[in-house]
Amino acid sequence: MRLSGSVKFAVAVVVFLLVGYFTLQIFEIKIDANLGSILAKYLARSQAEVEAKPTKLLKYKCSLAKPCPENHFAFKMASGAANVVGPKICVEDKIIMSGVKNNVGRGMNIATVDGKAGNVLDTKVFDLWSGDVKPFIDFLKTLQDGTVVFMATYDDSATKLNDEARKLVTDLGSSSFSNLGFRDNWIFVGAKGIQSKSPFEQHIKNNKNTNKYEGWPEVLEMEGCIPQKKD
Repeated sequence: MRLSGSVKFAVAVVVFLLVGYFTLQIFEIKIDANLGSILAKYLARSQAEVEAKPTKLLKYKCSLAKPCPENHFAFKMASGAANVVGPKICVEDKIIMSGVKNNVGRGMNIATVDGKAGNVLDTKVFDLWSGDVKPFIDFLKTLQDGTVVFMATYDDSATKLNDEARKLVTDLGSSSFSNLGFRDNWIFVGAKGIQSKSPFEQHIKNNKNTNKYEGWPEVLEMEGCIPQKKD
């Protein structure tokens, strides 16, 4: 028995609809699978980026490697580099002497700080190569007990030194200032009225066989924590 034309048409429509339905179902499954795969890859990549992102380093005062204990002052300092770059002194996260601040110069660079409050009292430069040592000596004699003294050389800081000047700095707690020579590099933190030798001192001799720069030794750097003076 042959199907009439209308029946054939109806069957064709049903078949077409069924094929379309199953095609959509399969397509949706593939879309879902693709979306799931893409999402999984995105999440995995994001997690990897988060894990790979470096942890932000903590910044301590004067960029010290670790924080100072309570009731201590943080400091970091460097001597001059030959006769080109001046010294740098940072106390409690404040740069108090540097070439950028334009308050350093050839000779002995000094910053004084209140040993109780940590406030900067004064900054001075004494030309001890071509200048007079007397202003340097006079300044040291005015220091009050409890004053913390930061000292850094630049170029040459020893040519005009005499025994009186060397003794005054030695009395601040220095162990090597009495031996400071022409173009030596030296950095030091001492205090007026100190009862012992300071642990904060570095000294390198000017020696043509070991100098890093022609005619000058390498730069000295030092950091640490200074205990607050108590009443």
